[in-house]
Amino acid sequence: MTTQALSTYLNDHLAGAAAAVELLDHLIELHRGSDRRTFYETVQAEIIEDQKTLQGLVSRISGRESQVRKAAAWFSEKLAQAKLALDDRAGGQFRTFEALEALTLGIHGKLLLWKALSEAARLNPALQGVDYVGLQQRAQEQYARVDQEWLQVARLTLEA
Repeated sequence: MTTQALSTYLNDHLAGAAAAVELLDHLIELHRGSDRRTFYETVQAEIIEDQKTLQGLVSRISGRESQVRKAAAWFSEKLAQAKLALDDRAGGQFRTFEALEALTLGIHGKLLLWKALSEAARLNPALQGVDYVGLQQRAQEQYARVDQEWLQVARLTLEA
């Protein structure tokens, strides 16, 4: 992977992490006063940790965070929130259901990121020294927890 391709790849995932943090901000607010709020705060804290790992990797390869990608992620997340609000004006289960589905997709993408970087680290010293196995395990655990939450919400949301 060229340095430019690697920088682009890392910045794409940084943008995705930023969007996930924003999405979780909305889920936390939506579930204010609920026992689910802590669940969303925990997931958000883990994603922020992963985001910091990505930022460190960008620095290592002498890259910079892409402000364009950051802005695009912010804008995309705002569009997604508008779509979710239109789909569920009352801010109920359907909004949570769709948000969780998007989050599971992003977490799966993050798992693929850690796998790809683990392979690339074999040939790229700038990527070495990172616990990719631990990051993959955390992504798998995160995915399992968010997927379970999504399934619970799916039962409530999609029952006829």
